[in-house]
Amino acid sequence: MSLSTAPPPKPAAAPQRAQTGIVLMTLAVFGFSLSDATAKWLGEGYSPFQIVFLRHVFGMLPAAVFVWRDGGFACLATRRPLAHALRAGLMLVAFVSFVAGLQGLPLAEAVAISFTAPLFITALSQPLLGEPVGSRRWGAVLVGFLAMLLMLRPGTDAFSPHALLVLLSALAFALAMMLTRRLARSETSAAMAVYTALGGGLATLPFLPAVWKTPGPVDLTVFVLFGIIGGTAAYVMIAAHRHAPAVVLAPFNYTALVWAAALGWLIWHESPVALTWLGAAIIAASGLYIAHREAVVSGRPRIPARPADEV
Repeated sequence: MSLSTAPPPKPAAAPQRAQTGIVLMTLAVFGFSLSDATAKWLGEGYSPFQIVFLRHVFGMLPAAVFVWRDGGFACLATRRPLAHALRAGLMLVAFVSFVAGLQGLPLAEAVAISFTAPLFITALSQPLLGEPVGSRRWGAVLVGFLAMLLMLRPGTDAFSPHALLVLLSALAFALAMMLTRRLARSETSAAMAVYTALGGGLATLPFLPAVWKTPGPVDLTVFVLFGIIGGTAAYVMIAAHRHAPAVVLAPFNYTALVWAAALGWLIWHESPVALTWLGAAIIAASGLYIAHREAVVSGRPRIPARPADEV
């Protein structure tokens, strides 16, 4: 999931608060999984640029909740417009490439590949942010990327170029989340959500005349729900992190693999191969170990991230 910009929970959360956080996290991951499946379904008839445009347009509805929660329009004030624009651009690349990649991959495989984002974040933290990365975390990154190759199977008939699009999405998302960590020092969650939606919507406008297809009533309803579900899931995830530490919630992030496999089977009759499950399990274990080591080393755990999960 995305790196949370919400205020950290109290150091010693009561068991009841932790349980509430886990429930909210599970609901958020389910919402994101529905959003991924909806993007794949819409991609069968619409351009990724139109999907992303309408996702951002209707995603502004739940984003308005962020604005209200953070004190109204005053929370949108910023002294870093260029940083917001860069973040919006990275998120746009992440979202468009993820939606495009979904069209040639089983849903569960795409989600599994997207979980390489926290590996990219760890690998790039030292050269881009100057944050030290210990040998144990480097080992987890290496194991995770080897597992990714196991799933992609380059050089074989099973390799799909669409997997590279999802991998690009994970890299762009990782860079966006690293920028998020910098912005979070002075910017509100509402500001990042709103400017990302505005930036993504405006950036896709030039492509719309060439790819626009007017949706019928059913598809338009799906687009509206697509935006609302994705935006609401982001809000629920932030709420989850107010109740429980990220290191407690991180394992539940990977329930997305189960939801993706179930939705892929129900809608498209997809059955991921054994190597996909094995690679996904290794990547998940690597991500969880990295989260654990960061909790031990810094006391400020990060949560594993996924490309399609940011507003």
